[in-house]
Amino acid sequence: MSDHKYGEPVDEGTVGHPVTSADDAVASAHEGLADAEAASRDVVAPDPATDAAAYDRDAAHDRDAAVTSAEPVVEPGSSHSGYSSAASEVAAEPVAPAAPAAPGGMYADDPVDEAYVPGAYSDRTDAPTEVVAPAVVAPSAVAPAASVAPAPQPIFVQAPEAPRPRGNRGAAGLIGLLATVAFAILYLAAALGLRALGGDVTTSNVGTEASSALTSWWFWVPVAVFFLAFWLLGAIINRGRWGHWVIFGLFVGAASYGGHLLGQLFQAPFWQLTAGQGQQVVQDQLLAPLAIVAFVVGRELTIWFGAWVAARGKRMAELNRESQREYERTLEAGPRIQQA
Repeated sequence: MSDHKYGEPVDEGTVGHPVTSADDAVASAHEGLADAEAASRDVVAPDPATDAAAYDRDAAHDRDAAVTSAEPVVEPGSSHSGYSSAASEVAAEPVAPAAPAAPGGMYADDPVDEAYVPGAYSDRTDAPTEVVAPAVVAPSAVAPAASVAPAPQPIFVQAPEAPRPRGNRGAAGLIGLLATVAFAILYLAAALGLRALGGDVTTSNVGTEASSALTSWWFWVPVAVFFLAFWLLGAIINRGRWGHWVIFGLFVGAASYGGHLLGQLFQAPFWQLTAGQGQQVVQDQLLAPLAIVAFVVGRELTIWFGAWVAARGKRMAELNRESQREYERTLEAGPRIQQA
């Protein structure tokens, strides 16, 4: 800006420059507001109070810029009187009215209208916002909710267990005890009878001889061997037929015969004999009448008492087959729910 002396008339072009600067500032503020409005279109729901406050801050900033640019510059060393005359001439010049300011006032002391005007900060070409009222359903139109049946709970049914086959080994052992008692009676009677034929047993000492036999090794060893052989055969045959007892009864008879020989060794006793003496005892009893009686009685009792064991085994086999058929029918019928 060219220097001039105070007190001289000032060119009107120089005086109007500050006014033009204020108009440019207001126009740039409007352009900034327009850009802000364009950016606010991307926001879903703008807050009117926030927009009005932002607009007031921008307008106040623009007014401060306009006042600063309109103030005259005071040169150092100049007098205040010259400044006053120049300012009065500037104030006398008519100033073109500025563009109407946006709502909120041009100056800080102007009243601010904080009422929100829809569409005041948006372009006129924008489509109006359509507000859709929520649909209201009449209470009578709402159908009562159908009662929901509870979901069926799973019912766990224990599967039937397969029938356990009934055995016959225990019965064979019990029947074997009765057979053993019979064997002991027959074996003792045979021993007393053979000694009576030799004249060693008479009617006067028959009781004494019987009591002595019941406490001797030669009597109890073959009896125990017969029971073990009979029960072992019954455990092997189990529910077998009677024919098995007839055939394999020979082994029980042979075991009884061996029990007689072993009883004579215990009676000796063998732990006090030499090898030759023990061999001589065995040779003397190989064809002894009581040894033959032990074999025959052992085999015959096995056949007849074995028939009893076989008959019971047949009944057990039939019960097992019936239980198996019932088990299969239960599996085919499936699980059943029994209600009290």
